[in-house]
Amino acid sequence: MTTLKLPEKQPWMKTAVELPELPWAKNALEPVISANTIDFHYGKHHNAYVLKTLELTKGTELEGQPLEMIMVVAAADPSKKGLYNNAAQVWNHSFYWKCLAPCGTVKPSDALKAKIEKDFGSWEEFRKQLIAAGMTQFGSGWAWVVIDGDKLSILKTPNADEPWGETQAPVLALDVWEHAYYLDYQNKRQAYLEAVIDNLINWDFVEKQIELHKS
Repeated sequence: MTTLKLPEKQPWMKTAVELPELPWAKNALEPVISANTIDFHYGKHHNAYVLKTLELTKGTELEGQPLEMIMVVAAADPSKKGLYNNAAQVWNHSFYWKCLAPCGTVKPSDALKAKIEKDFGSWEEFRKQLIAAGMTQFGSGWAWVVIDGDKLSILKTPNADEPWGETQAPVLALDVWEHAYYLDYQNKRQAYLEAVIDNLINWDFVEKQIELHKS
């Protein structure tokens, strides 16, 4: 059972239950992630989570509520595990798309590099740990970079679980469900992770999340 607790001091967390527009064209991540994968991943999987969340909340006290509120309520009630799974997957995917940018277009700033080197020892160690988190997540799930206070760390979550905590917030998400990479990489999850980390991360977005959540 998740221990999701969204800080009340962050009123900006009011995500609508909807399929958001992608921040780039469907073919913009090629050759790392194909337009075909985006068609299935975004157009079918992500959209299915949205539709199921709307279906499960229709006619209940949660209908029309922000996605984060639905997640909090569902996480606290074992009978709503299915609702939590779908709502969290909507949130996770919407965040994941923002973490990506067209191939090679966004480089980490000197300040971000210095922060990562301070918290992980080196950029190479950070990359190694992030890939390891994605590779050691058995089955479906996510690899995350999170900030807690002023410290960055890496963790993984199974299935739809996300890493929110009272003081902890995600700044980068990597989807390691098979539908994120199988059409392009088959069973080569590590090749997918390496290619995404080295070419597609929107480091500007990551840095903004760090600034937003650090204390």
